[in-house]
Amino acid sequence: MIRTVGMIEFNSIAKGIETADFMIKAAEVELLFAKAICPGKFIILVAGDVAAVNASIETGLAGGGVFVVDHLMLPRIHPQVIHAINATTVIDQLNALGVMEFFSVAAAVTAADIAVKTAQVDLMEIRLGIGIGGKSFVTLTGDVSAVTEAVESGVRYAQEQGMLVYRAVIPSPGKELFQSLL
Repeated sequence: MIRTVGMIEFNSIAKGIETADFMIKAAEVELLFAKAICPGKFIILVAGDVAAVNASIETGLAGGGVFVVDHLMLPRIHPQVIHAINATTVIDQLNALGVMEFFSVAAAVTAADIAVKTAQVDLMEIRLGIGIGGKSFVTLTGDVSAVTEAVESGVRYAQEQGMLVYRAVIPSPGKELFQSLL
């Protein structure tokens, strides 16, 4: 089970690839993915124990320099976050729908982790900047009060960092919308 993750987002693909190599050689981490996203950005996600992920991220930040857009390190990451990133979440029933939209991928992952730890909600998806201009978004469901609490908690950090685009809570979304989001 994945317990700690670290991510760095770059505005250079070449620098991202080079830095990924530095990061995986700097500490005993598992490279979950290193990939290009829109518009010409690159993200690296590593997992491992806290000390190893921290060492890898520190190496990545030092090597990435001015090309770093955003980063995160999440010890004790909630398991739903990994499922939502991989789009493997199974949702049987949609109650209220929460949507959080961000300028960076790292902000979305951090917000999703905070949201799911704050209230009794189910993460549906964390879309990581592919095909959406490098932005990211999180969808989640639960009862209206839980979704509202989760969304407000999730966006607080991103808002302080200037990474929040918009948030929405839809109390009773139509079935067609639910189906299109799965």
